[in-house]
Parts: sequence; structure tokens; C-alpha cells
Amino acid sequence: MKASAILKAERAALCDTLERLGPDAPTLCDGWTTADLAAHLVVRERRLDAGPGIIVGGPFERHTTKLMESAKQKGYATMVDRLRGGPPFPMNVGPGAAVNVNENWIHHEDARRANGEGPRQLDPDVDALLWKILGLGARMGMRKVPVGVEAITPDGERRLLRKREPVVTITGDAPEIVLFCAGRRDAAVVDLAGPDDAVAALRAAQLGI
Repeated sequence: MKASAILKAERAALCDTLERLGPDAPTLCDGWTTADLAAHLVVRERRLDAGPGIIVGGPFERHTTKLMESAKQKGYATMVDRLRGGPPFPMNVGPGAAVNVNENWIHHEDARRANGEGPRQLDPDVDALLWKILGLGARMGMRKVPVGVEAITPDGERRLLRKREPVVTITGDAPEIVLFCAGRRDAAVVDLAGPDDAVAALRAAQLGI
């Protein structure tokens, strides 16, 4: 299954969840409701000037927040409908679609797991795509981690995410490792192994972009 088809299916599932939960449900994003999450996704895809506030933060964050508030003023249903229509080109094809699958999957779980819902059974193609794009995103998200990190799936696939000593291994299904590396440590279903102080350092480190 191509990334564009996976994105279309995951986007539809995300929108179904947002509609079911409504605008005021909590999410794993600190301080955000589902309305804030929907606004973030809409602004991220359709306002290039929101990028610095999302990626860099700091002085740019205020402008991005204003864009999100403007999106929310149009109503929750309007935001979800816009998301359901899919992202604009080139975020819906090729590498853009693959990156968006990762983003949409993480934020879908932000909404689901904050409301007591556990891991989903995903199509093997989704697992494979999330594992494929784990490398770059995880390496960026772990740039402040003071120990080495290796990801291992139940079927024995391995990927070195941070080259340092000592090494902590993260074992779990690829989507759960993605969730952990995106900073959703408490929600991710993974096992950590390594020296106690190294595991503690990974648990305490800043993760995510």
C-alpha cells in the first residue's frame, strides 16, 4: 500500500475519532484539547508561516497560537471537515505523505490514549511505513538524549537511533516505538533495557522535535 493510501485511511480514522470525542476532550499534548489538536493540524498543513512557531517555538510561537485561535473560531466541525478533505499537495503524495502519516498517527494516538483507549491493530503496511521513517524523526527527536538508543521490534528488526554508550534498547511494535520517541513515554507500550542509570536518563531526557 502506498503512503498516500495509508495517509488517506489514517486521516479518515483520525477525523472519526475527533468527531466521536468532540472538541473538549483531553489529549497527550500538554494543555491541549481535541479542538487545539485539530487547529494545530489545520494550521500546520495550510499556513507556511506557522512553521517556525511549531518547529522552533520561542518568539515565533505567539504567531502560531494566533493562527490556531483563528482556525478554532471557524468551529470544530469546520476544522474536522477540512482535515477530512486531506492535506494539500505535496503533503499528500510521496515523501510528504509518508511524513504526514507519522504526524497524523502520533496525533491520533494523542487523542485516543488520553481518553483511555489502547493500541490499535494496524495494517502491516502501516507498521512497515512507520518503521521505515522512524530513523530520521527519532534521531532528530533524540538529539538531547545523553545515552545510546537502539530500537528492536518483536520480529527482530533493529535500528540504532542514538550512537552513544551505554545503550538502552527500546523493544516494542514499530508504532509504539514511534510514540515513545515522539515524547509520549507513558502512553507507549514498550520495554526498556540497559543499565539502570542509562534507562533513567532516557526516561528523563527531552524527546521529540
